[in-house]
Amino acid sequence: MTTRYGFLSTYPPTLCGLATFTSALRAELVPAGESGPVVRVVEGGEQPGSQEIAADLVAGDVLSVYRAASILNDCDVAIVQHEYGVYGGPDGDEVLTLLNALTVPTVVVLHTVLSRPTAHQRTVLERVAGFADSVVTMTSTARDRLVDGYTLDASKVTVIPHGAPVGRVSHVPAFRGGRPLVLSWGLLGPGKGIEWGIEAMSQLAGPGRTPRYLVAGQTHPKVLRREGEAYRSRLQERVMELGLATTVTFDGHYRHREALADLVASADVVLLPYDSTDQVTSGVLVEAVAAGRPVIATRFPHAVEMLKDGRGILVPHQDPTAIADALRTVLSRRTGPAAGPDGSVAMLPELWPAVADRYRQLADRLIRVRVAV
Repeated sequence: MTTRYGFLSTYPPTLCGLATFTSALRAELVPAGESGPVVRVVEGGEQPGSQEIAADLVAGDVLSVYRAASILNDCDVAIVQHEYGVYGGPDGDEVLTLLNALTVPTVVVLHTVLSRPTAHQRTVLERVAGFADSVVTMTSTARDRLVDGYTLDASKVTVIPHGAPVGRVSHVPAFRGGRPLVLSWGLLGPGKGIEWGIEAMSQLAGPGRTPRYLVAGQTHPKVLRREGEAYRSRLQERVMELGLATTVTFDGHYRHREALADLVASADVVLLPYDSTDQVTSGVLVEAVAAGRPVIATRFPHAVEMLKDGRGILVPHQDPTAIADALRTVLSRRTGPAAGPDGSVAMLPELWPAVADRYRQLADRLIRVRVAV
């Protein structure tokens, strides 16, 4: 008998990491033609979604909580994505009412585990973990931080990595006859550290092939609602001040999976200059490494864990000189460290089919435990 999964998360056409993650996971877990209802988390006024969206969980709408619970309780297992800023209420605490109403085995996937939470953030996450039958982190760093820094049942916590898309891996530099391409992509907003990448590019001008820096991706919807394109405008103004108009380019188009894969494959270096010292999960990082691209990243936790053994270069936060030095190093050798020092494919991230198998095994175990009780 096929396990029926229900999902609680943001979901396409919403643009965010949780939506992309859930869409990819659902595509692997739910056979074509089978039911795998999604309760989409929204703030209100969202555009219509795909047919798998069974209902919306609307911030501040109590009735939507009980509609959501009814749909998820009709499944065998509920898979819930957790991020503080997604749900309504202070620190997203409205999700607690829904979790309390679930009667089926519940897996909560944590996308953020703060090292220095406020008292309320700590309480919310501990209560989320208390309602869950299983808590998933995507890195060992996040698991250790969770178990060491929060009061919860450590036996509930499982590490299942972020999935990587299936596709070809290329280790051949793309810039044989032209300028090297440095790429940053993802939803744009303060904290992405793009300003440090721009400053680094100003240090690379000179004789030879000056790299091009492409910043690809739309502005994050929440940032757009709060401040419009102010961040992008500030970045563009700085580009002009530094005389980098022919070096730094912004592309705000949304790319679907195949087009994004082509873009990543064309890059000679992927740059992740994030400001956060707390980021324990990065889908962009996983996709870059899976594509075999050399990666330069600030020392956020997921990068520290993934870019070991020569698979990338870690740089201090907010340090354009270190970024520039790392770019010189990678571009001068014209080969990518992303596949490991020996080029072993085994060091690449797990692909989505394998990751989905881990969720199946976890779900099966939770169902067996629930039946035994």
